[in-house]
Amino acid sequence: MLKFARENTELTLALLVMAVLVAFGVLGPLLWPVDVEAVDVLGALSPPSLEHPMGTDDVGRDILARFNAGARISLTVATIVTLSSMVIGGLLGIIGGLLRGWVDAVISTVMDGILAFPPLVFAIAIAIALGAGVESAAIGITVAAIPFYARLLRSDVLKIREMTYIEAATAAGISFPSLVVRHIAPQLYSTLFIEAAAVFGFSIMTLAGLGFVGLGAQPPAPEWGNMITEGLAYSLTGQWWLGVFPGIGVLVASVATGLIADRLRDFYDPRAHRH
Repeated sequence: MLKFARENTELTLALLVMAVLVAFGVLGPLLWPVDVEAVDVLGALSPPSLEHPMGTDDVGRDILARFNAGARISLTVATIVTLSSMVIGGLLGIIGGLLRGWVDAVISTVMDGILAFPPLVFAIAIAIALGAGVESAAIGITVAAIPFYARLLRSDVLKIREMTYIEAATAAGISFPSLVVRHIAPQLYSTLFIEAAAVFGFSIMTLAGLGFVGLGAQPPAPEWGNMITEGLAYSLTGQWWLGVFPGIGVLVASVATGLIADRLRDFYDPRAHRH
């Protein structure tokens, strides 16, 4: 994998971009120790400068500090969503693919019901039902992402369960948990890694979308979607930096994770490699 990354410039660049964003989120308070809520009315709407590399907002708060805090929120939520949906969706896909019958039918019906709605719309519906906030947004995005894993892993399990060594293990009386952990799960890692990268980018984009419409992190939390919304009010008066920088953060993170997912697919399935 490391050799593949070194030989693939696009993957290396995408990983480097994500590492920079993680550094913004994790090391931001150390590298740029400015209070995200420090108000300076006299310095409001200042353009990018050495003192404020990303400028200031309408009450004089430093946008770079808020960008770093927004990266921390987005990356944390995306990580939680990715892992939570992976565990839940993965287990549902494995159970449905192995047990088949009415269990598989119920799981597939529920997953199809969720997939009947656009993921963003479904996440918005859950966020509205639970009340605006970053926790509600995370739950909504997680539920919307569960079918992504469930459907893919079910498909893989249906193929794996027909293999001779799985039939032999089942005939030998191996327990269900042991069958999953020792014989099936190792065959699913590639699918999990590829889908995790895609869901991570989806989570960042969707969280920003929910924040943009007021259903994500609530002000004054410096979440990228909130910052873009706040910047819209000044987009026609020349203060472009308020919305552009958080927008770049969302765009770069989404593109980078999408590229990582594509290149991981090339690594695990060279036959799908396309140029």
